[in-house]
Amino acid sequence: MSEQNTFVASDETVGRNHKPNRKEPKQISFRVSESEYLKLMQSAETLNMSVPAFVKKKAQGSRLVAPKFDKETRQSIARDLSKLGANANQIAKYCNQHQYDAPNYPALERNISELRERLDEIWQQLN
Repeated sequence: MSEQNTFVASDETVGRNHKPNRKEPKQISFRVSESEYLKLMQSAETLNMSVPAFVKKKAQGSRLVAPKFDKETRQSIARDLSKLGANANQIAKYCNQHQYDAPNYPALERNISELRERLDEIWQQLN
């Protein structure tokens, strides 16, 4: 049993230039000194971008604003908001299930109050 490698150029494909399908086909390249590159790299890292993406945005005249929070803080806030959303959904489900009988209003008010307090804490963190 012999296997043929389909990735090797055959006689049919030799000499053909297969143009890659790119959204932006033109490429610009330039050289910078080591110190200039380090400066670009630091600026890009501050904005959570790659150096090429940062340079492209700057060349296009985009106004780049540094994020208020580092990556871990943003992820923590996103997790907290997700948990609050789940809690709000649980409260809504409880209300829907108990719409015809008497729900436990004190517990419901306490849960909603805790939800609001936590949301206020996150809001203060964002401002």
